[in-house]
Amino acid sequence: MTKPQSSDPLLRWHTLDSEEHPCSYLDARMARTPLCYPSRMLTAEELDGVLAEGKRRSGFFFYHTACIDCQACEPSRLHVPTFKLNATRRRIERKGMAVLSEFFGAPKLDQQRLALFNLHRSSRGLSRNEDEYTASDMEGFLVNTSCPTLELSFWIKNRLAAVSIVDCGADSLSAVYTYFDPEFSHLSLGTYAIIRQLRWAERTHRNWLYLGMYVAQNRHLNYKGTYLPQQRFKQGNWNDIATAVSPLAEET
Repeated sequence: MTKPQSSDPLLRWHTLDSEEHPCSYLDARMARTPLCYPSRMLTAEELDGVLAEGKRRSGFFFYHTACIDCQACEPSRLHVPTFKLNATRRRIERKGMAVLSEFFGAPKLDQQRLALFNLHRSSRGLSRNEDEYTASDMEGFLVNTSCPTLELSFWIKNRLAAVSIVDCGADSLSAVYTYFDPEFSHLSLGTYAIIRQLRWAERTHRNWLYLGMYVAQNRHLNYKGTYLPQQRFKQGNWNDIATAVSPLAEET
């Protein structure tokens, strides 16, 4: 496909059907993830509407799950004005702010970021024995975009510690992906990145922070259920979730 054009006044959506394929989130399951992409770059307001439909972005594409006999994947979001950090997360924020600098910019691809991304995947068991990402792979996943997107990077002096890719609606932010250096695990960088995105949303008077898919049986995704209260997208509607169903691990 070609890059969406920002000058086209009309917005047309192109859809790609999905055949069943092995699920990325649950072993021994099959999944269907229909894709769509816009004819031009979305405005911030248009992005709000797409996110409110429960869709997520990867590269130029937006997707949702349409699996047969499975509804394990639940898009989740926080209502920024009413969400409060607990004592543990306030300590993580204070600890991180004492040593971390943060910078906003366009999503960037360089050797430093590519190496950190692959280190993050391998150290956290996310690679599933797959080959390391190439520069082209990472560009297609985290640099290419069809909506307003920024990179939030975290540094300890001159060393890159973590990177968050964030889609920017007029009334919402969407946490696309965060990768970080396992050497700094004592800083709980995954949690810290979410906290800083919450603060960003607060400063800019946005109402929603989208966290992505919550999957109770996936240890890499079920930490999202610890951010309460939240809303989850089920059967076409956003539903309030006030308490955790089962003990969940905190993202680090």
